[in-house]
Amino acid sequence: MLRVAGLSSAYGRVHALRGVTLEVESGEIVALLGSNGAGKTTLLRAISGVQPIKGGQVHFEGAAIERERPHRRVARGLIQVPEGRQVFAPLSVEDNLRLGAYRRRVVNGIEPLERVYSIFPVLREKRHSPAASLSGGQQQMLAVGRAMMAGPRLLLLDEPSMGLAPIIVEQIFSVLVELNKQGVTILLVEQNANAALQIATRAYVLETGEITLSGTGRELLGDDRVRAAYLGL
Repeated sequence: MLRVAGLSSAYGRVHALRGVTLEVESGEIVALLGSNGAGKTTLLRAISGVQPIKGGQVHFEGAAIERERPHRRVARGLIQVPEGRQVFAPLSVEDNLRLGAYRRRVVNGIEPLERVYSIFPVLREKRHSPAASLSGGQQQMLAVGRAMMAGPRLLLLDEPSMGLAPIIVEQIFSVLVELNKQGVTILLVEQNANAALQIATRAYVLETGEITLSGTGRELLGDDRVRAAYLGL
């Protein structure tokens, strides 16, 4: 579904990505691990078109998209949930969700708003409340729900567990597994390596802008380097 080849990007003279190559097959959950500053967020932003690239290729479902504007990538079904949720705080929950569906109305004959409310019942309860009044976990649900309103074929998730209590993290990851079962392919950036690898089909490790390790989720869970660097074992 997604193939990134030799992707490079920089902030001025600082090279954030150095020839990154990875693939995501349809139906997979692929985790991207790495420490702060490794380039994980930059990679997602480059894939979604928000971050300019200096070289390399991005193919989505066989089409070269590295020169396409972000809104064109959204139209293809390439949807990103940004780090830190980035909800529109003064707007109501429902208005935040509706903004996610600016380019579409119906998903397989089902009103997308009802689909999101079925996944996150708390958002229905809070639909008239300003997004700023939600807890961190509820805001993350809103951010994922807003992305679902766009009808993603590939969902790019940036640190969905950041700042959340363990029980909320468990709920969020359960939802990701369910969405994947419903046909949504996921590329997941996550510092909670254990949680990410538990649900990942495959995973990559990104260090100082380069892919240094890859394998199945199970393989990386048992890898001594990953256990020492990211699992605290």
